[in-house]
Amino acid sequence: MARGAPALWSTLLGLPFVGVGGWLYVGQTTYPEIIGLPFAFFGAFVVAVGAYVHAVSPTEPRLSDGEELLEKRHPTQRVARVKIFVGLPLLVATIYMLFLTMVPYVYPTATFVVGLYAFSSGLYTYWTNSLTTYYVTTRRIIKEYRFLSLVRREIPREKIRGVQERKSAIEALVGLGNVLVASGGGRSLEIRMRNMERSESFADSIRNLVSES
Repeated sequence: MARGAPALWSTLLGLPFVGVGGWLYVGQTTYPEIIGLPFAFFGAFVVAVGAYVHAVSPTEPRLSDGEELLEKRHPTQRVARVKIFVGLPLLVATIYMLFLTMVPYVYPTATFVVGLYAFSSGLYTYWTNSLTTYYVTTRRIIKEYRFLSLVRREIPREKIRGVQERKSAIEALVGLGNVLVASGGGRSLEIRMRNMERSESFADSIRNLVSES
């Protein structure tokens, strides 16, 4: 199963939209019923994708003879949570201003656009991170992601030519970082590992692996 509980959290986040859509469709007479359908469909979409993400996950890589798994990491969900919790209050404010106040439509429109973007971006990040896994073995570095199909990228230990750490000011404050592993040669390959906790130790484990080759 996928890391965490994407089905549970997606259901908790999607059902309020279904509830609002249902109320607008059958529980009130002030506004046209049809405006409830987008809310209900969006909520149902969130619940359905969360259930699908929970049902699929990257498979463990098959190790060759003598190969050992040294480290396994996932991107942290901290960034996804921040985006979701920024978007939710704005969406609540949108519903409040639209149906319970007489403010000009420009205000709820603005909060709706910004809130929906932050909320949707946070959900997408959460689902993507749930299905992304990084592996360090004694012979290679692997990034594996599975949604509709499996995408696996790997760099053999002997072909690693560079390990780079990157942190923005905000990432440094919250203890996150990005690690970039690059191969050499004419057809170079990069594996970018985003939103990593303790990124320094992870990068050091890769450097130690390279130094042993």
